[in-house]
Amino acid sequence: MTRAVRATALVELGATVLLALAAVVTAWCSYQATRWNGEQARSAAAASATRFQAVRASDLANTQTEVDVATFTQWVDAYAQDQTELADFYRARFRPEFAPAVEAWIATRPRVNEDAPLTPFRMPEYRLAARAEAEQLDAQAEVLAADVRQDIQRASNYVLGVVLCAVALFFAGISTKLTTPALRLTTLLVGCAVFLGAAVWVSTFPVSVSV
Repeated sequence: MTRAVRATALVELGATVLLALAAVVTAWCSYQATRWNGEQARSAAAASATRFQAVRASDLANTQTEVDVATFTQWVDAYAQDQTELADFYRARFRPEFAPAVEAWIATRPRVNEDAPLTPFRMPEYRLAARAEAEQLDAQAEVLAADVRQDIQRASNYVLGVVLCAVALFFAGISTKLTTPALRLTTLLVGCAVFLGAAVWVSTFPVSVSV
């Protein structure tokens, strides 16, 4: 067997091996891109559901605040006019979350203390569980939204891996069609370099295998 024939056989063998390996990595990247698109869809659905719950909690908090404002307006008017019976009537109807803030506000003697807060709504005792829940849900939704962006990036990276493997496949295929031995070998080596770079890069990606 002459040197030229031997070189041609080695190039063809190398091209065959490269084609096989690149095809396997291409299939793997395609599978993982699909998997991460699915992960992204699930995270997006969870983020949307959490956002919806946050909006509901925020709406409830706003409604509760409106109720507090309405009852406080009626009470403070009676309180300012020393209408004790009427003031007690409204005070008994304060929501449990609102009453401690009013008590703390009254303790500041707002009628004579110029430094007292203008309303009990400025008191640290005024805390709404619905408002805290809305803020917590918003934070959870933001975490899920970050997962969505991350999953999209991971899927895009795997798609790029497919593209790089396609480039390697092209060089492997074209190397067997060229007639100049040096050019055949150079083309094959370029294909191998592209494939190795892509394979090493893809090996650093996270893997999704959950059912």
